Amino acid sequence: MATIKYLIRSQANRHVPIYFYVSLGRGSFFRMKTGFNILPKNWSSVKGFPKPNDEENKRLMERLKSLESFLMEKVNEAQAKGINIDKSFFERQVDECFNRVKPTNKTMLSNHIKHIIETAPTRKIKGKNKIGLSENTVKNYNTFLKVVLNYEKHLGKPIHFLDIDFNFIEGFKNWLINDQKYSANSSGKSLAFIKSISIDAEKHGVSVNPFVNKIEAFSEANEDRYIITLTFGELDQIKNTNLKREALINARKWLLLGCEIGQRVEDLLKITEANLRKTSQGTFIDLQQNKTKKDVTIPVNDRAMEVLNEGFPYRIADQNFNDYIKKIAKEAKLNELVKGKKYDKSSKRKVLGNFPKHELITSHACRRSFATNYYKIIPTTILMGITGHTKESTFLVYINKPKDRDENARLFLDMMKRVG
Repeated sequence: MATIKYLIRSQANRHVPIYFYVSLGRGSFFRMKTGFNILPKNWSSVKGFPKPNDEENKRLMERLKSLESFLMEKVNEAQAKGINIDKSFFERQVDECFNRVKPTNKTMLSNHIKHIIETAPTRKIKGKNKIGLSENTVKNYNTFLKVVLNYEKHLGKPIHFLDIDFNFIEGFKNWLINDQKYSANSSGKSLAFIKSISIDAEKHGVSVNPFVNKIEAFSEANEDRYIITLTFGELDQIKNTNLKREALINARKWLLLGCEIGQRVEDLLKITEANLRKTSQGTFIDLQQNKTKKDVTIPVNDRAMEVLNEGFPYRIADQNFNDYIKKIAKEAKLNELVKGKKYDKSSKRKVLGNFPKHELITSHACRRSFATNYYKIIPTTILMGITGHTKESTFLVYINKPKDRDENARLFLDMMKRVG
């Protein structure tokens, strides 16, 4: 009489395959993968089943019991009919039991990512009547592809869409955060990528695991976000610092200008004198934001005009700008210890700690300093029109500020006084 048992063959601190062992008697036995994985700590070697310590493991145990019954029935049926029982026989039965599709190149996660990248110029942009993924979007897909290929190397096998169940996602999340030391934001974005790519693959006729619709992305809690900005006082301190290197003097112009116009660094450093438009009301900067493709008009205030009156800065590379502004902030003696995340060359990750402020200054401080410094001085809707934010909630998260329910009421009263 045939007997079927389950086992795992590793106690590694990661998800491992579950095998089934079939003995047909007289030295005839087979050991095969079930297609399911589990953390060894959730496996009962005594009972030969997952420990029923959560809902997912309970479901997994039920699936294994169903497979056991299914295989016993098929083995008995095959023996009665004299059908040859071999390795391929069991492979077919497992696939039939769970209605699995034989993996192909199209069912691989990495291959569909490559397909998205290759078809980027003709892909329709979600929610918009346009085609063609942006340069930044394609860059993000390429970055995520590297993550997936690294995880496949870690697993020792390719990832197919039908593999992406609860246990897979938990293992992937653990690898991202604990092994690779990715931030919560980066890890959460990776899960969001898996979900959206799986949904896209399904639209192309690829069978995917139903669990992908339950994947939940995540990000840092607001209280865990460390936003580095420069106050008006610190900007004046930088402006009045005696710099000798021409490269630093030029970078300082970009830094001071950036903190007054609130644009992303890729837009800031592309501004030329051709973007300036002088009117009877004042000087404006007209540009199209690279990320959102929004056309924005930015007023050049007195602080920004002081910078431009000294001569328009010449263009520099983003990375040079990041390096220079740290040196400028150090020359300006911005040495106060502040909590923040700093890139660590050895781990190639950002680490949290208390560092001198000049070490934490990046190009992103320009945009955030503008939004933070002028918040409540200028109506939020006007600031959003300049930064390009479409939702107030997103803008407030960006500067790590709670919503002020009295703000609109105060602005209304102030305007009524002016009208009156």
